Amino acid sequence: MSSLDATYAVVMAGGGGTRLWPLSRRRRPKHMLPLLGPDSLYQTTITRLQGVFPPERILVVTTQDQREALHAQTPFIPAENFLPEPAPRGTAAVVGLAAAVLRARHGDQALMGVFPADHHIGQPARFHGVVRAALTLARQGYLVTLGIEPTYPATGYGYIQQGEPLGQIDGWPAYRVQRFKEKPDAATARQMLAQGGFSWNAGMFFWTVGRIWEEFARQMPDVHAAMAQLQQAWGTPAWEATLARLWPHLRTQTVDYGIMEGAQQVAVIPAQGLEWSDIGSWDAVWALLPKDDAGNATVAAPALALDARGNLVYGQAGRLVALVEVHDLVVVDTPDALLILPREHAQRVREVVRALQDRGQEALL
Repeated sequence: MSSLDATYAVVMAGGGGTRLWPLSRRRRPKHMLPLLGPDSLYQTTITRLQGVFPPERILVVTTQDQREALHAQTPFIPAENFLPEPAPRGTAAVVGLAAAVLRARHGDQALMGVFPADHHIGQPARFHGVVRAALTLARQGYLVTLGIEPTYPATGYGYIQQGEPLGQIDGWPAYRVQRFKEKPDAATARQMLAQGGFSWNAGMFFWTVGRIWEEFARQMPDVHAAMAQLQQAWGTPAWEATLARLWPHLRTQTVDYGIMEGAQQVAVIPAQGLEWSDIGSWDAVWALLPKDDAGNATVAAPALALDARGNLVYGQAGRLVALVEVHDLVVVDTPDALLILPREHAQRVREVVRALQDRGQEALL
């Protein structure tokens, strides 16, 4: 078996997507939605990954209640490649679960690329190139992360500081990671942008199964012990019972905090020119959609804009939304909820979701 036969994409597709409420809900989160075109973000992610990974080498880690719908959206991915989490336990558990399955299938030399299911990348050909470079570097024993070139002093992303240069990998510059910096305040973000040598952390990682297994053993031994049992159970009648028994006791942690910040031999490839977005707010959706001459973007509903500029309307077919002398608003109209807020405050949608939770209005979540 060649190394390419044991090179897999692991797609993390279990999130809830509260920042795009009311369209995104627990049972139909944002990666399952056709936000930017006819395909869902998840389908677009899978299509993009097929430029490097064939369908049989794509694993999808999701929740049990999303598994069937995601398989229906991508029926060409083998059913056994959908790995359901019994409950959310953070990205460290997701990575550990995928590593356990790949270690059972192929051993320590298997390669993993880990990708969120809900990001937009406007230049897929460049993405394919940097993914191949990251896999090349991962074969040398590095834990590799892709960095995104910052375009403004964002406070909603983690940052990666570049250290010692590692030279060119397939035409892409690579560096040792000096440190990870989690979401900074505005002043710190401006300082890092002015200093240079920092990238946004996009949550895309590459490593051999053996290397990430070592780091779990060193840094998260409790999770490692559970994953070792799952590896043994994979492909046996005991799999589902073992997963159900172990999973509730796993601590909830991200792979960034749990592994990457304290890991040894970590590298970053600054991935310039990808036209990347994590589509983390309605404002980000507006930025990616086509607009009329006044900067209004309209999806799924007819809209009438009179002296209105810079608005996003996401509505329902056959239901007119009329805008008169309003500017830079988000209007999201669904059968059971209507959201209206200034685009510049799009992140406050989270507060709406929290308020609904506090009031026990579960049917709206």
